[in-house]
Formats: sequence, C-alpha cells, structure tokens
Amino acid sequence: MRILGHLTRDGRHWLAELPALNGMTQGRSRKQVVAMAGDWVASLINSDAVTVQADPGPGDTFHVRCSDPAALVGLLLRRRRQAAGLSLADMADRLGSTSRNAYARYEHGDTMPSVEKLDQLLHAVAPGHDLLVGV
Repeated sequence: MRILGHLTRDGRHWLAELPALNGMTQGRSRKQVVAMAGDWVASLINSDAVTVQADPGPGDTFHVRCSDPAALVGLLLRRRRQAAGLSLADMADRLGSTSRNAYARYEHGDTMPSVEKLDQLLHAVAPGHDLLVGV
C-alpha cells in the first residue's frame, strides 16, 4: 500500500503534500522534499520496527510506503479523524459501538481492517466523502 503525494514548486522551494494524511512539508529540491515527506510519515508512525520509504512518481507526484501496512492504515485513520475534529469516543458513537478501544486498535496498527471495514471507518470519519485509490 502506498499513499500518493503531490509536488508543487513555490518560488525557490518545493512543497510536498499528502492530502490523504492532511500534511505538507517543503524543501529546496524535489529530492529533499520527497525525503522530508517520508521522514514526516515515519515520525508520525513513531516505531523503530517500521520503515518508511518515499519515492518520486511520474510527473509531479510521489508516494510513501511502509514496511507495515497496518501502521500506514492506522496513521491514515488517525489523521482523518483528527482533521475532522473527532475523538475516539465520537468514532465509537458513529460506528455504533460502546468501546473506544475497538476503533483505537485500527489506529494503533494492531488490527488491519478489511477493505469493507476500512470503507466503513473512513465513512464514519467523513460521511459523503470517498478516498480515491489508484494503481
């Protein structure tokens, strides 16, 4: 699994944006900003057992991948929830559960959701929005 990012030139600097993770960083070169985006994701995952790699893609794109897909999915869920201003209790309510821990296991990367469950979790964060998956 990889997260798609976009590169933009802004004067003397390059911006790297990861819309799915609601994040952006900047650097002086394309190579530097792609590496910085990977470092940012690694710092958010914050696990010595997980490696993160960022690679340039075609055109003005890049992608970030992780040695542990569950950790990357967990980060995606956490960042989307935080961007929506929701607590773990809010998520439990939206999912019809009484336990915050059930959802938190996905965010921590302890449990990898199925595609159907991931869709349900993302719709609970942002009803009416879809996450676009590309190949």
